[in-house]
Amino acid sequence: MLDFSSEIKLQTTRSGGKGGQNVNKVETAVIASLDIAASQLLRDEQKAIINEKLSNRINSEGQLWVKAQTFRTQLENKEEAIRKINELIDAALKKKRLRIATKPSKAVKEKRLEGKKQFSQKKEARKKLRPKDYL
Repeated sequence: MLDFSSEIKLQTTRSGGKGGQNVNKVETAVIASLDIAASQLLRDEQKAIINEKLSNRINSEGQLWVKAQTFRTQLENKEEAIRKINELIDAALKKKRLRIATKPSKAVKEKRLEGKKQFSQKKEARKKLRPKDYL
């Protein structure tokens, strides 16, 4: 797991939401940005993968942006923003497991057919009897 805290630029801003006057005067929210292209910790292939997988979070200048305003203190929000960026990059670089296609076993097929037969018999038993059915 790579730690990008040395390459992340932090900027503080006022948080939104509830809080009264305190929200209007204290800058507790943190916006963290990481320049993917200028990163020294990533190889070119990794940069391409991140740009592809996180394209909805990367702006036109090639910076990955994250905003953290969960906590009441600026320090906790800074740690949260750094953690979020590290997790996003780790998740993007994690290789996806290939799904191995399997076929249902013979016993499962037979069990399914048996269930269908029982359901069919149940529905057949619910039918109203008509005299012409006996002829």
